[in-house]
Amino acid sequence: MMKNWVDPEAKAEAERYENPIPSRTLILETIEQLNSPQSHADLVEHFQIADQKSIDALSHRLIAMVRDGQLMKDGFKFQRMADQPSHEATVYINSKGFGTASIAGHDDLLLPERELRQVFNGDRVKVQQTSVDRKGKAWGFISEVVQRRVKQIIGKVSQHDGEYFIQPANPNAHQPITLEKELIEHAQLKLGDSVRIAIDDYPTREEFATGHVIQSMADKADTEIIIPQTILEFGLPYEFPEEVLKEAESFKEPNAKDREGRIDLRDLPLVTIDGEDARDFDDAVYAEKRSGGGYRVVVAIADVSHYVRVGKPLDDEAQERGTSVYFPHFVLPMLPEALSNGLCSLNPHVDRLCMVCDLKLSRAGRVTGFEFYPSVMHSKARLTYTQVAQYFDGDSAAVPEDREVRKSLNTLFQLYQVLKDLRAKRHAMEFETVETYMTFDDLGGINEILPRTRNDAHKLIEECMLLANVAAAEFALEHDLPMLYRVHEPPEFSRIQKVRDFVKLLGLKFPDQPTQADYQAVIEATKDRIDAPSIHAVLLRSMMQAYYGAKNAGHYGLAYEAYTHFTSPIRRYPDLLLHRAIKAKLADKPFPLSGAALDDAGEHFSQTERRADEASRSVTMWLKCHYMQQHLGDEFVGVISAVAEFGLFVTLKDLYVDGMVHVSQLGDDFFVFDQVSQSLVGQNRGQTFGLGDEVKIKVAGVNLEERKIDFELIQQLTHAGRAIRSRAPRVAKAGTAQVKEETFNPRAAKAPAEARESGDQPVTKKKAKSKPSSYGKKADKKTSAKAEVKAKDKAKKKSKAKKKKANAKVRSE
Repeated sequence: MMKNWVDPEAKAEAERYENPIPSRTLILETIEQLNSPQSHADLVEHFQIADQKSIDALSHRLIAMVRDGQLMKDGFKFQRMADQPSHEATVYINSKGFGTASIAGHDDLLLPERELRQVFNGDRVKVQQTSVDRKGKAWGFISEVVQRRVKQIIGKVSQHDGEYFIQPANPNAHQPITLEKELIEHAQLKLGDSVRIAIDDYPTREEFATGHVIQSMADKADTEIIIPQTILEFGLPYEFPEEVLKEAESFKEPNAKDREGRIDLRDLPLVTIDGEDARDFDDAVYAEKRSGGGYRVVVAIADVSHYVRVGKPLDDEAQERGTSVYFPHFVLPMLPEALSNGLCSLNPHVDRLCMVCDLKLSRAGRVTGFEFYPSVMHSKARLTYTQVAQYFDGDSAAVPEDREVRKSLNTLFQLYQVLKDLRAKRHAMEFETVETYMTFDDLGGINEILPRTRNDAHKLIEECMLLANVAAAEFALEHDLPMLYRVHEPPEFSRIQKVRDFVKLLGLKFPDQPTQADYQAVIEATKDRIDAPSIHAVLLRSMMQAYYGAKNAGHYGLAYEAYTHFTSPIRRYPDLLLHRAIKAKLADKPFPLSGAALDDAGEHFSQTERRADEASRSVTMWLKCHYMQQHLGDEFVGVISAVAEFGLFVTLKDLYVDGMVHVSQLGDDFFVFDQVSQSLVGQNRGQTFGLGDEVKIKVAGVNLEERKIDFELIQQLTHAGRAIRSRAPRVAKAGTAQVKEETFNPRAAKAPAEARESGDQPVTKKKAKSKPSSYGKKADKKTSAKAEVKAKDKAKKKSKAKKKKANAKVRSE
């Protein structure tokens, strides 16, 4: 074949292929010279390729070039990848092994298996978009791994073809770490043992990672391993470097020099109010009535910025962590204990440095003025929410016999009543949700899961913190401070539509552009219903995720035009940044962070917050699954908390644990998901499962790896608040249900329990066939005879349909 091109790789191509096609180098040069994207047909025509084998070979080469990050495919056109923008992104891998590259301000890119081979969950990478698939999903190519999050990992010793490796758990189950046989023997490890290893060589697209043994954990219970395993899997910094600990321990108790330039509030009866198990106290409060009417409120926050200085090892480590991570019965702090539980903790009866928000309020609770200043304080008491609530309820012995402390508490309580009414007028959302806490055994396993009650003391402190945070945001806006706002944007239109359609069925109005008042109206109208938590969960799922940003866009959920975080610098780095910005303004000094660096900081701290939340949730779900293993086969009553086309999510009333009843287990009917009413409706018998319905279930299975619990339906007890007669529903016997999917939805099985957002996926209709129910046994002989005739007719029809289908197939062939 005569070629009309000069290929710089001609010799190499001729050696490799009997009938050479244009090399990758030539293809890239040609697209660059033509200065426009080219389709496969365009390139066939340009290179005048005539034979079909070469045309197909060129197609395969173009696809391979997209796979290898040399070309980008947009529709049918190919263009050079070098011309495409590159983005920094964070890799997230779900429990099913599917990965995405999360880019700030852009849509996520899906990552193919070949790209995931070289990364762990949480790695920072540079990505470019390679193509858009038929479903409109964009795919990416990793051009560089910028930062490795995972340095060590805990997994189980496994073997394949005589080679040893460590198998990690999700979300890094795709990354086996190879280990030399000698290392396994030296550490006296057996197959199935848990072991902690350090990674020596990171994986590539072609090779697995390698590592060496740090510690055998074969003698540890699973419940003792799960937290350290999760910390390593999510790449959370877990050990403070020696220089950081040394710096933290170098500080002494506040002295006269430290107090210079600070307002002395040591005589003020400031107190801390926290939970019984709190170890660090970063806020103290005080209130008094003003002589002209109204109130003065002092919110004192630990002055972390006095100790954590820019450019020092302590600051670098705190930035990297971004936040403290709270696991059940364990905390991974942002700052070393010498500060978090020592000098930066407002412990009672010792001098402590603090930043103060000093507020003036009217009788009606409106803020009429505020000021910020560095101070020194001396907490008069460490109180708990329980003590203060008991004091408010009339038990005067619940708090210390300090006249000034009690006077301040009385004023705070009086002010809280005023602020509570203001909150209602502002239409800040207060959803009816059940918070829980756990008690644990000696090995870290769950003893009990109990509901947590929020009393007036909790709410009082929350209102005081809101006052200080809002004042800080107003101060920043007034003085044009470069700092990070806590941004919560209004819901997207598609989410609003789902809520509107659902709320309509409750007989309530919901506009296309709802305000906080519209949400709160629904909350108020439904708060006394038995299914209130389920209804409020639908409203909650329509909300956007809050984040840190340098531009103020308001806080929709709290109904504030501007909001920020000022009150927890011990455990949140953005609060520390804000303290520095306020101090710089007060001292008339340059701001420590601004411009693009501030934008990057907002992105980083939003990511560290998300990482911490995901790690904490992963451990909590694992512990609940582990706890439920002891209840396999037990029956419980639960409430339907969410509905999807593939089944029902049920929250157990006694244990506060979530699980799923698959649609195939709902009975011998054909169930369709009604997105508007958030329910599954049986097409033949009209049986409906909706939010808030009570059901009796059996714990059928627990999957620790995927953090999933499967329930089997025993009986539906109520629907729409009304009891169901005992004969209903018909339920498929265990093990007899055969699922027939009318429209297969591969994502349905993969949807995480916590996503539970209605309408995310297309409707999947499933029909379960089962043996006749017990009611059928009671039918008389006539009914049985009729049923037999019907069954024979059905079988004949089915046989005819099969023959017809076979004939059609023969004809088509």
